[in-house]
Amino acid sequence: MAELFDNSRTYQLGDPELDVLGTREKLAQWRHRMVGPPWVKIGRKVAYLGTDLNNWLAAQRTDPNNEAA
Repeated sequence: MAELFDNSRTYQLGDPELDVLGTREKLAQWRHRMVGPPWVKIGRKVAYLGTDLNNWLAAQRTDPNNEAA
């Protein structure tokens, strides 16, 4: 699977690349409910590692050709 995020980069809230996952509010809801991609806190700021985002997206993949009938 092609990687959507740069593995060597740290993404912070407000980065336009995170818009593909959802709004700031949606990401905040996921963090509150402890779902969604892993995140890190740097002081009061929230950041997402590119490797974590790519791994999380790969885990969300559904292949309809391999679904049990």
